[in-house]
Amino acid sequence: MSDDSKPLLIKRYASRRLYNTETSDYVTLEDIARFIREGREVQIIDLKSGDDLTRQYLLQIIAEHESRGENVLPINVLTDLVRSYTTQAQSVVPQFLAMSFDILRDGQSKMIENMTSIPTPMSKMPGFDAMQKQQQAFLKAMTGGWGPGSSEAGSDNDHPSDDLDDIRKQLAELQSKLSRMEK
Repeated sequence: MSDDSKPLLIKRYASRRLYNTETSDYVTLEDIARFIREGREVQIIDLKSGDDLTRQYLLQIIAEHESRGENVLPINVLTDLVRSYTTQAQSVVPQFLAMSFDILRDGQSKMIENMTSIPTPMSKMPGFDAMQKQQQAFLKAMTGGWGPGSSEAGSDNDHPSDDLDDIRKQLAELQSKLSRMEK
């Protein structure tokens, strides 16, 4: 079993192929994105020069997702990021972004914790468990699985389309239960 506290070391060969040193096999950018969504830290090193290439590969993953229409970053944020490379704001932008994402992850984990740990009168309502799972899957889908415990937050599936199918199924079940309660 791997030590999840250490970054997963990926070596880039001269051929530009990426090699997972834990499993001794080649990986793609999508594999690396999946490792990160699962909570692993990664470090990508050029085998020949020893240069750390992690930042440029992470930016490439983001660019590929954005180009496929998975727009997470609004145009004004992208514009401000470009602008920050040419202004004095460059010194505060990294800290601001890091703090913002820390706050987002913390808020997400607290919301999930509150949804699961606080007994409410609604928890006795038929179908509440299904609704709670639906909310957790929705949060996971909306945040891309960010934050601690996010792998338990939604379904056990790794594919967003599977999560969406689960949400639809749960919603249909809830609607059915509600219509039976009204009769």
